[in-house]
Amino acid sequence: MRVSIQSRLAVVLLLLPLCLWACKGVKNGKQAQPDPTVSRQLPAGLSKAYFASGCFWCVEAIFESVKGVEEVISGYSGGEEENPTYELVSSGRTGHAEAVEVYYDSTVVSYETLLKVFFGSHDPTTPNQQGPDRGPQYRSVIFYQNETEKQLAEAYIRQLEESGAFPAKIVTEVVPFRAFYPAEDYHQDFEKKNPNQPYVRAVSIPRLKRFQQKFPELLKEGAGH
Repeated sequence: MRVSIQSRLAVVLLLLPLCLWACKGVKNGKQAQPDPTVSRQLPAGLSKAYFASGCFWCVEAIFESVKGVEEVISGYSGGEEENPTYELVSSGRTGHAEAVEVYYDSTVVSYETLLKVFFGSHDPTTPNQQGPDRGPQYRSVIFYQNETEKQLAEAYIRQLEESGAFPAKIVTEVVPFRAFYPAEDYHQDFEKKNPNQPYVRAVSIPRLKRFQQKFPELLKEGAGH
């Protein structure tokens, strides 16, 4: 049976958005090198925290909607490779997770509240997976910087497990922070800058909205509207 050119074109156009429905499916032409200065251009007097819970486009947008959070940088942490690129991390071979560096005012939002945001905005029971994204780069991780953060994280996990908050065992890693490499410029504020990108529309924004509906008391004024 002969298929018309118009029919073939229609099929291609139908499948194209589905090919883009993955955090790792977007590239911005040639790969730009991470800029290590990005995470230093922020006001003094803020504290930092590091988390990974799936695609960093989603995680960045969630934390940026929280009161007391001044800035969030998307990047890579938890691996051995120095100065990794998105292309390398997306291969799943560097050991890095897509992570975020959260700059926050501890007089407004506590580390404990950031843990609440972290666990309240993703599924911590799925190893090496978050939503449609699969691979070690999408694993759930808390990178603690000191013994206090470690104890708070482990205590919060025990609390969640004892309360039965999740139907399965929490697999979130609680590991010491070693290094954070900011992602390429085009990843920063990706969700905000690309609201109509297929993955953002289908995955990132719904995930953000679910969090905002669940914790309206944690949101900045105007967030969630």
